[in-house]
Amino acid sequence: MAKIKTVYDYIRSNNIKTILLVICFPLIFIALVFLFSWIVVPVNQAWETTLSVAIPTFIACGVWLLISWAFGDSMMLHSAHAHEIFDTDPENREIFRAVENVAIAAGLPRPRVYIIDDDSMNAFATGRSPRDASVALTRGIIKKLDKLELQGVIAHEMAHIGNRDIRLDMMLITGVGVTVFAADIILRMALIGGNNDNDNRGNGAAVLLMVWLAFMVFNWIITPLLRMAVSRNREYAADATGAQITHNPMALANALRKITTDSRVECLDKVKSMATVCIANPSGPREFISSLMATHPPVEKRIERLESMAS
Repeated sequence: MAKIKTVYDYIRSNNIKTILLVICFPLIFIALVFLFSWIVVPVNQAWETTLSVAIPTFIACGVWLLISWAFGDSMMLHSAHAHEIFDTDPENREIFRAVENVAIAAGLPRPRVYIIDDDSMNAFATGRSPRDASVALTRGIIKKLDKLELQGVIAHEMAHIGNRDIRLDMMLITGVGVTVFAADIILRMALIGGNNDNDNRGNGAAVLLMVWLAFMVFNWIITPLLRMAVSRNREYAADATGAQITHNPMALANALRKITTDSRVECLDKVKSMATVCIANPSGPREFISSLMATHPPVEKRIERLESMAS
């Protein structure tokens, strides 16, 4: 008889997959730069080129990551036009208490609570650690979900906080931003070098063009696939952990059914990177090709897993 998977099995499996994907991120980048350089120069020179490109890129990522670490949560909340609420606000006291109660059940410090003035249904969590975390909820999700469903959503976000998923988000988003900037610089250098008649400079321009091509493949093909896989695994883990916190998988399953009917948050339409941290895609329904690269697994599969836990 096959063993029935428990909440802990789902969490353990997803965390292992996430670690493996994070390890693949820099290794694939280095491999792409090396292979594309090798097309136009000997192997020794290709390896030297790879090191000369990879090392400063990783240093730049580290510097920008420190900046994101200090201000990333504030930037995300500002992008969502979120404003903080307190237990002293009569109209928001109930939702504030709901977040506080779920935090206690999760064994985590109470996060700061923010409201997004949008009638759609969505939510996200941000912060460097559980001690300085924040949970943001739209007005629509507060109004349209019942008490148990809303607790399920809050528990899902508390799971992201407890699992330190936001740290991973910042790393991936930062890495992409730096590599896109680096690719632009390399292309400009290649074009300048290509305008020179000197053979050595022309050869160098060819190498730079291949390095630029490696960056583009990494940025627009490999990175979206890695982000998609990491985010999907994280969502499954957060669903499982949220169900564990509330002891009510069906409440979160029912909430997801409602949320996916109206998850678009207008102020996030131009902030595509925020899709990875929201409980559902904040840009609304996507066409077929876009859905293949979606940061969230199909809601049907998420609901199916939650229902299997309930049974």
